[in-house]
Amino acid sequence: MQATAPGPLWRVYLVFLVPMVLSNILQGLSGTINGIYIGQMLGTHALAAVSGMFPIVFFFISLVIGIGAGASVLIGQAWGAREPGKVKAIAGTALVLSALIGLVAAVVGLVFARQAMQALGTPPDVLDDAVAYARVMLLIMPLLLVFIVFTQLLRGVSDTVSPLVALLLSTVLGLLLTPALIKGWLGLPPLGIQSAAYAGLVSYAAALGFLVWRLNRRRHVLAFDAELLGALRLDRVILGKVMRIGLPTGLQMVVISMSELIILSLVNGHGSQATAAYGAVTQIVNYVQFPALSIAITASILAAQSIGAGRVERLSPILRTGLWLNLALTGSLVLLGYALSHHLLGLFLTDSSVRLQAEQLLHIMLWSLLLFGFQAVVGGIMRASGVVLVPMAISIFCILCVQLPVAYLLDIRLGLPGVWMAFPIAYLAMLVLQSAYYRLVWRFRSIERLV
Repeated sequence: MQATAPGPLWRVYLVFLVPMVLSNILQGLSGTINGIYIGQMLGTHALAAVSGMFPIVFFFISLVIGIGAGASVLIGQAWGAREPGKVKAIAGTALVLSALIGLVAAVVGLVFARQAMQALGTPPDVLDDAVAYARVMLLIMPLLLVFIVFTQLLRGVSDTVSPLVALLLSTVLGLLLTPALIKGWLGLPPLGIQSAAYAGLVSYAAALGFLVWRLNRRRHVLAFDAELLGALRLDRVILGKVMRIGLPTGLQMVVISMSELIILSLVNGHGSQATAAYGAVTQIVNYVQFPALSIAITASILAAQSIGAGRVERLSPILRTGLWLNLALTGSLVLLGYALSHHLLGLFLTDSSVRLQAEQLLHIMLWSLLLFGFQAVVGGIMRASGVVLVPMAISIFCILCVQLPVAYLLDIRLGLPGVWMAFPIAYLAMLVLQSAYYRLVWRFRSIERLV
C-alpha cells in the first residue's frame, strides 16, 4: 500500500496501523509473559532482578530504533518514488550497522555486566541474579537488534503483516519455552531466572529465519536475494543519510533510556519492593504506549511516502488523522488501564502491599500517555521530512531539564510517588514545545526528497 492509495486517510491509517499495533502488543506480550512467569513461579525477588535489567536493554534497543527510524524514512521516500534498488541499498547498510551495535552490546554483557548493575544501584539481595540475567540477555543482542531493524525496514515499504506473523511465532515459542526452562520440563535444563533470555534467543532466531523464508517465497522487495546480499555493507553515502536522521533519533532514545536509568536508581533507593513495583507498572505502561508509538510511526512513514511521491499536500491531513486516532485509541486504553489496574498489576505482583504501591504509581502517570502520543505524532511528521535536530533537542531538554530535576526534587519531598509525577510534567512540556516549533517554523519550510 502506498501513501497515495485511494480512500479516506483514517482507513489508510488503520490498514497500516492494525498489524503494527498487534505486532507491538505481541512484542510486549513476550516480555509480559516472562514477567508473569518469573513473578509467579520464581517470586518478587526474581522479578526485581529482571526489572533492573530493562533500562540497559532499552539503551541498546534505542540505538537501533534510531537507525531503523532513519532508514525507514529513506526507504519510505524511495518506495514512494518507486525505486526498489535504493530500498535494498538502504536496507543493507541499516542491517549491517544494527549487527555491529549488537556485537558491542554482547561484549559489554560479557565484561561489564556486574559493574553496570552495581552502578544502577541494584539492591544487594538481587544483584547476583540480575547480573546472571544481564549477561545472557546482552549476548543475544546481535540477533534481537537485527530483527528489530528488519521489521522497521519492512514497515517502510508498507509491509506490516510480515513482522506481525514473525512476532506471533516468536511470542508462541517464548510462551512455551520460558516455563519449560524455569522448571526443567520435557528434559530441558532448569535455568531459573535466565530462562526468559534463553527462550528469547530461540524465539527470535526462529522468527528471523521465518522472515527470510517468507520474503524470499513472496519475492518481496526486501527478500534476501543476490541484490540485497550484495548490499550488506556500510555504504558511505547511505550511511551518512541514515545517520543524519537516525543518529539524532537514536540519541534522543538513548537520553530517554539514560533518564530511565536515573529514575530506576531513584526507585531502587526505596528497596526491592519498589523495584518490583516499577517493573510491573512499566509492563502496563508499555501496552498503553503501543498505539501511540504505532500511530506516530505510521504518520512518519505515510508522510515519507507522500514526500517521495511528490504529494506534500497530504502531510497536514496525515497529521490531523494521527492526532485523532491517538485520542481515540490511546485514550480508550488509558481509561481501561484505570478501570482494571488492580487486576492487571495482580498478574505480576503476588504481594498485596507491593501491588497497592504499584497501583498508586500507575494512577499518577497513566493519563499523561495521551500527551506523549500527541507529541510523538507531531515529531513523526517532521522526521519524515528529515527535520530531526530541533525536535530531538526539545525532547532532550524536557528530559534533562524538566523530568530528571522534577523527579529528584519531588522524590525528596514526596517520596516514590514524586518520582512518577515527573512523567506527566515532562510530557506536557514536550507537547507544548514540539507543537510550537511545528506551527511557527516547520510549516513554512520547503520540503524536498532526501533520496
